[in-house]
Amino acid sequence: MTGWRLLLTRPAEDCAALAAILAQSEILSSSLPLLEIQALPVSDSQRATLLAFDQYCAVIVVSKPAAHLGLELLRQYWPQPPDQAWFTVGAATAQILADAGLPVAYPQQGDDSEALLELPQLREAIRRPDPRVLIVRGEGGRELLSERLRALGASVDYLELYRRCLPHYAEGALLQRIEVERLNGLVVSSGQGFSHLRQLAGPAWPQLAKMPLFVPSPRVADMAHAAGAEKVVDCRGASAAALLTALREQPVPVL
Repeated sequence: MTGWRLLLTRPAEDCAALAAILAQSEILSSSLPLLEIQALPVSDSQRATLLAFDQYCAVIVVSKPAAHLGLELLRQYWPQPPDQAWFTVGAATAQILADAGLPVAYPQQGDDSEALLELPQLREAIRRPDPRVLIVRGEGGRELLSERLRALGASVDYLELYRRCLPHYAEGALLQRIEVERLNGLVVSSGQGFSHLRQLAGPAWPQLAKMPLFVPSPRVADMAHAAGAEKVVDCRGASAAALLTALREQPVPVL
């Protein structure tokens, strides 16, 4: 897979981890984090949700920041966590919960909402009278998950713990990075990551829209297509393994 030169856009820590894995496969990358995690102050409604934590038959944690912040809060309200089922979309978030001693399940194939919704353990957890599900996340996102769960008869609440902000960069920094380092592929890990990519691109977006764009799910792929991206590759997951599989299947662009 040598020949790929990718722009990575995850939060800084995640970019560094992904870059190290890609380097093992001799894939060059350049990191330009487009997501900065900012914790939200705990509101009265959040406190009420935390106090009623044991009323949920299933807790779904959608990201690593949600896992870290959620566990920190949970320890303040529940030194001994209630007996309930925990779920994540991907393995990395699941590992954080498992390390904290929580029973967690996640889809082995495809780390997206669609795969999670097909997980037998989740279906079993909500197969009870008046099931309540808590989704721990940042501001917005994963609406498909709540819609499908409600269609299955569950009531769904949110515990929103952080927002993802676009770090400040000088005008033209994105295109300059791509041109100077002769990058030939773009990687985003979420819908908001893609929105920030397009926002930072500004007038240069039509030029960037011609580059291969690797995205984690059909939902983000639809967003990219609607925005005019011409070469969108759905990796069916945000993990390094999913990206590597997609890269193997794609021809390296000729600059």
